[in-house]
Amino acid sequence: MNKEKVLIAMSGGVDSSVTALLMQEKGYECVGCTMKLADHKNKDAKCGSEQDLKDAEAVAARIGIPFYVADYRKEFSQIVIGRFIQDYKEGRTPNPCIICNRYMKFGYLFQKAKELGCKYVATGHYVRIKYDETKGRYLLLKAEDPKKDQSYVLYCLTQEQLAHAKFPLGDEPNKEHVRELAESQGFVNANKSESQDICFVKGESYSEFIEKRTQKKFAPGNFVDEAGNVLGKHKGIIHYTVGQRKGLGLALPAPMYVKEINVAKNEVVLTDNAGLFTTKVIAKDINLIDCERIVGVRRVKARIRYHHVEQLASVRQLDDDTLEIIFDEPQRAITKGQSVVMYEEDVVVGGGIIM
Repeated sequence: MNKEKVLIAMSGGVDSSVTALLMQEKGYECVGCTMKLADHKNKDAKCGSEQDLKDAEAVAARIGIPFYVADYRKEFSQIVIGRFIQDYKEGRTPNPCIICNRYMKFGYLFQKAKELGCKYVATGHYVRIKYDETKGRYLLLKAEDPKKDQSYVLYCLTQEQLAHAKFPLGDEPNKEHVRELAESQGFVNANKSESQDICFVKGESYSEFIEKRTQKKFAPGNFVDEAGNVLGKHKGIIHYTVGQRKGLGLALPAPMYVKEINVAKNEVVLTDNAGLFTTKVIAKDINLIDCERIVGVRRVKARIRYHHVEQLASVRQLDDDTLEIIFDEPQRAITKGQSVVMYEEDVVVGGGIIM
């Protein structure tokens, strides 16, 4: 029996609950922990809601493991929500799930695990880890079930984090089997629905959320075409993202899309569909997993957003924190603030934030 101690990140959902079950069955000494991330008086989020806490606690009691609540509301507000707002103010479209994974689940929760004497942290993400003896590195791999694979949002993991992380759901054939396991144990959340949207924006648009949090209305400005001709007035730059067509409020002779947000001029640049396609990506704030550094030009497949289908590309590392990725074929609506993640077959090479 393996009696190494592991902290289970229990969100109250079925995935993390089954993660606890599987780790217990593998013989680990399990400790359940839910991160309290939301200020529910302000209805900011459903992350770690009171019902989620109750569900996680009920599952922990069901399988007989200790359960803790870690209050990270302040840190979540500053790091995740704060960066989300700042990115929109600066004309970017962020992915807060990546920031949450990087700093909350694999940052603060890792610290909590050490405080509790745990060697590992296990989460309900659908990914796999493998140690490559030849490279002397831990590798992050896609999940067995391609429909549930979450490797895109975990490309930030370091070697130290991968060495102390467990992802038992990565080997599961599908989500249906995970629910069957939960039902077989009588878990209260066996048929709980999944959250699809950004967890802290509830019942309102992103722009409404930002204006409420900042107590600020963002100044209107001009819609312009690529030649600088004024096409109309926009409501404030936080209302728009690259590739957007609906909701512009313009009567135009042909469909036009957001190509760029020029913060300095408070302009939203519009183009036709063809104008959204480009081949080049510059990424900063990079993290490489299967190598220390990219030497020369490396062939990869790369994804520019969560649901993007990977495309063939060539990547060069320009300096310690910059990648240049050139796609073989032009890609539509490459968006500042999103992440570009590179793969070699099922292995995550690494990634960075699109500039």
